[in-house]
Amino acid sequence: MANLRSCRFHLLFAFQFLLFVQTKVLCYQYKVGDLHAWGVPTSANPLVYAKWSKYNNLRIGDSLLFLYPPSQDSVIQVTESSYNSCNITDPILHMNNGNSLFNVTTNGDFYFTSGEPGYCAKKQKLHITVGNVSAYSPSSDPGALPASAPSYPTVFGPIPQPPSTSSSPLQLSFSVFLTAVIASTASAIFSGIM
Repeated sequence: MANLRSCRFHLLFAFQFLLFVQTKVLCYQYKVGDLHAWGVPTSANPLVYAKWSKYNNLRIGDSLLFLYPPSQDSVIQVTESSYNSCNITDPILHMNNGNSLFNVTTNGDFYFTSGEPGYCAKKQKLHITVGNVSAYSPSSDPGALPASAPSYPTVFGPIPQPPSTSSSPLQLSFSVFLTAVIASTASAIFSGIM
């Protein structure tokens, strides 16, 4: 009986330890352009990708989803120099299946444009920054972009906002404390101490 109780205690202790060291992992998949597909921006919204990158803060583990007709377009990752000059001849990465997913694995600047000739010059390009640097550094007038997030029609209800990433040390300490108390109580109940 003591051996069974000891085994149960160790199992519950391991469970308690796992609960105590739990971490919150949040990764998001962002559809580039939100309600717009990857394509040449319209004259009514020529800065769609500049605005999009300004309002979306990506982190390592997130991914970018580019949706487009594969017979008409593609996505390429390019260097900053190629991005600025719209040089599409030597891409870092070429995606052309119409449902292209780019996984963010490091901090830094990432540059994308269409692989079709002439589309980059029509502003079908995206620059994102992952990390502590501002997500948008305009080469033109920064006042051209509005100060608030763009408003999109809500066809299927409101667009959910990602949870706040700012956790105060007090909130984190309380959640760890609460988890430890619950796990200790469960351990004590199953061990027959209470």
